[in-house]
Amino acid sequence: MNASVPASDARVLRKVRGIPASDGAGVKLTRVIGGGMLPDLDPFLLLDEFGTDRPEDYLAGFPDHPHRGFETVTYMLDGRMRHRDNHGNEGLLVPGSVQWMTAGRGLVHSEMPEQQEGRMRGFQLWVNLPAKDKMTAPRYQEFPPEQLPVVAPAEGVGVKLIAGEVEGVRGPIVQPATDPLYLDVSLAPGVRWTHGLPSGHNAFAYVFEGALAVGEGEDARPVSAGELAVLGGGERLVLAGDAQGARLLLVAGRPLREPVARHGPFVMNTREELMQAFVDYQQGRF
Repeated sequence: MNASVPASDARVLRKVRGIPASDGAGVKLTRVIGGGMLPDLDPFLLLDEFGTDRPEDYLAGFPDHPHRGFETVTYMLDGRMRHRDNHGNEGLLVPGSVQWMTAGRGLVHSEMPEQQEGRMRGFQLWVNLPAKDKMTAPRYQEFPPEQLPVVAPAEGVGVKLIAGEVEGVRGPIVQPATDPLYLDVSLAPGVRWTHGLPSGHNAFAYVFEGALAVGEGEDARPVSAGELAVLGGGERLVLAGDAQGARLLLVAGRPLREPVARHGPFVMNTREELMQAFVDYQQGRF
């Protein structure tokens, strides 16, 4: 960004509220991106929020299922989830941890609760891969909570960094293709915070606790818990917590601007590649 030219303010282009859905073996969740209101926001294909105290809503988990051609990002707030795949990888996601899985050319994995009671809460985000990376080898970037830096850029503001940079501190996730920003931001009541968004990226703010305003003056728009604000129009983002404060995900990524052929757990560029993914899976090539 040219330092001599003031950055224009980001504003809310539209607001979307998630819809009830279920996935896996019947896990109840809220689908925020990936439904009829917001099918995608290049490079983001899906955002699910899961959160319940009822074991019957999550105990069936997500048994073995395949993926090809994109990345899944699981961020746990509460609860414990065991993941395994058919390449021998296994790990335990605990509260505050994140797993950024690049499915690439394909794997079969499961995500199963490692608890019989208590709260299970978190998010899963799907991020597309460019055509040149869709058939790359699968890999994981997995970090426990103590490896995710937390900064306080202003009084009453707390930011946990998963990807991107705040106040010279960088989150541990690296993905050159989409250069993502993924922040968990807490705002105390009435507190205002200004942050720069990456130039040219698509961005959104998903409020999951409290409420806030995006922008200032006549352009300020309220966003409350359960609402996703699609951001645009500038790179200077102004957030202000309301009387109860707020907690939100602030996410941005470089758009790929490539054709998307998508069905279920496969995301490719053409229908032919999509059909080949089904054949490869059925013939055990993942």
